[in-house]
Amino acid sequence: FAAQRHVLTYMEDAVSQLLENREDISQYGIARFFTEYFNSVRQGTHILFREFSFVQATPHNRASFLRTFWRCFRTVGKNGGKYSSICCYMLTAQEYHCLLQLLCPDFPMELTQKAARIVLMDDAMDCLMSFSDFLFAFQIQFYYSEFLESVAAIYQDLLAGKNPNTVIVPTSSSGQHRQRQPPNDCNPLEGVEASLFYQCLESLCDRSKYSCPPSALVKEMLSSAQRMTFYGFLMALAKDQGINRALGALPDKGDLFLDPAMDQELEKLVAQVSGLSVSGPASSSADTVNMPIRNSPRINAPWKPLHHRRKMDAESEGSNEETDSSEN
Repeated sequence: FAAQRHVLTYMEDAVSQLLENREDISQYGIARFFTEYFNSVRQGTHILFREFSFVQATPHNRASFLRTFWRCFRTVGKNGGKYSSICCYMLTAQEYHCLLQLLCPDFPMELTQKAARIVLMDDAMDCLMSFSDFLFAFQIQFYYSEFLESVAAIYQDLLAGKNPNTVIVPTSSSGQHRQRQPPNDCNPLEGVEASLFYQCLESLCDRSKYSCPPSALVKEMLSSAQRMTFYGFLMALAKDQGINRALGALPDKGDLFLDPAMDQELEKLVAQVSGLSVSGPASSSADTVNMPIRNSPRINAPWKPLHHRRKMDAESEGSNEETDSSEN
C-alpha cells in the first residue's frame, strides 16, 4: 500500500520541507506542520509553485496539477477575447506555457509543445488553441507521458515492419523526457493496422510500471478503425470522456467551466474585497470582480508562504533603510 500510494515520496518531501523551513516551523510545532502538509497533499494544493521534478513525481501529483491548472485558469476558456467570436479566448502554445509556469516555474516547454501538437497535428506552434482543446490534450500528454513515449516507439517499429516486442519500456526517471522525432502522420491514409496496434499496446500496459489508459477503453477506441495514425490515436485519447473519467482529474467537457466550490470561494473573496473598498459599491465591485482569480492559487500553501514572507520582510526593511538614508 505504501509503495502504491507513494508514501515514501511524501515523507521524504515533508522532511525536506521541515529542514528547509525549520526556523518558521518551530514557531507553531512539528506536529502542526505534518498535519498541514498531509492535508495539502490530500487536497491537492501541495504542488503549488513547486519544482517540476516534484510535480510529476507521482500520479496523484500529476492529477493535482491538472486539476489546479483547470481551476485557476478555466475563466480563460469562457471569457470572450479579441481572437474569438464564440466566447472562447484562444491562446498559443507559448501563452499556455506561461500559464503553466505561474504554477510551476520550471515547467518544461517540451511538454507544452507536445500537447499542442496533439491539437494542431503539425509544427505550427504559433497557432491559436481553445482552452478546452489544449487542456484535454495536455492532460493526456502530461499524465501519460512515459506511456506515450513507448507508444511512439511501437508505432515507429510497426511502420518500419519491425517486431514491436523488442520495444523497451522507459525505465529512466520520469522527469527525463527524451527528444524524439514525431511520427510522420502527414498523409491521413497512412498509419498502422489498428488491431495489431492494440495488441502491442495491451502488452505494453501489462508490463509497464507507469500509468496507462484503461486497456478496455483503448480497445473500444481502436476497434472502430481499421488503421490508425500516431497523432490520430493521441487525439482520440484526448477526446475520450471515458478515459477522462477514469483519470479523474478533470470534469466532463460539458462541465469544464463549472466549479461551484471554487465559485463559492471566489464569491467570499469578492465580498471581502467589496467590503473593504472605500469607493462606490457599483463601480468598485465591477472593477474588483476579477482580482481574486489572480490571487486564489496562492491561498493554500501552508509552509512555503512563511519562508517567502520572512524573506520579503527582510528585503522590504532593507529597501526602507535605503530610502531613509537617501532622504537624509
